[in-house]
Amino acid sequence: MAGLDESKLVSVDLPFVETYRLADPWTALADGSRRAIIRRLALGPLAVGELARELPISRPAVSQHLKVLKCAGLVGDQAAGTRRVYHVNPDAVAALRAELDTFWNQALDTYKNIVEQEGQTK
Repeated sequence: MAGLDESKLVSVDLPFVETYRLADPWTALADGSRRAIIRRLALGPLAVGELARELPISRPAVSQHLKVLKCAGLVGDQAAGTRRVYHVNPDAVAALRAELDTFWNQALDTYKNIVEQEGQTK
């Protein structure tokens, strides 16, 4: 690259940029800050600045976490004048709940079968 100082260039293969491509809600919720944002938004919609005032993370960090949550389908946003107000996507939460219920029911069935088998061997 003639005339360019390559030491000043930024790689396009940054790990954090890759984070924005998360589509799996479970992976998005692996981060504690994102879970805190979801918990707060479950109480009602808020803009980025309002979330940042209530959480122990910076406004830019809140924005980045919201991008990940939005990409995963867990939150939505609406324009409200010059700002965007974020809310929890109830359909996505219901889908997570259904998946957890499936896991839980399978675990209970497995436990029940083990207990019944142990009872028959006594």
